[in-house]
Amino acid sequence: MENTVQFIQTTPTQLAELINNGVKSQLDDLKKQLDLNTQEELLTRKETCDLLKIDSSTLWHWTNKGKVICYGIVNRRYYKRSEIMKSLTKLKIG
Repeated sequence: MENTVQFIQTTPTQLAELINNGVKSQLDDLKKQLDLNTQEELLTRKETCDLLKIDSSTLWHWTNKGKVICYGIVNRRYYKRSEIMKSLTKLKIG
């Protein structure tokens, strides 16, 4: 439920403070949302293969050669999307 603000007998200073508090609250909520969106996205092996359109054996070879970095928890392997994208290199054709 939204806070109800009564403007009867509210001074300009009090009104400015109420507005400032409301704006601050909205900005804090937006900051939290942006922080959640900037967290590193982890991809599974399958998602990484699908992204790069490669076979899992190719991903395994690239990982062993250090071309891409994988992270693990127990027997699960993950790849950071940002690192996969950074590992792509511009090709000079011609």
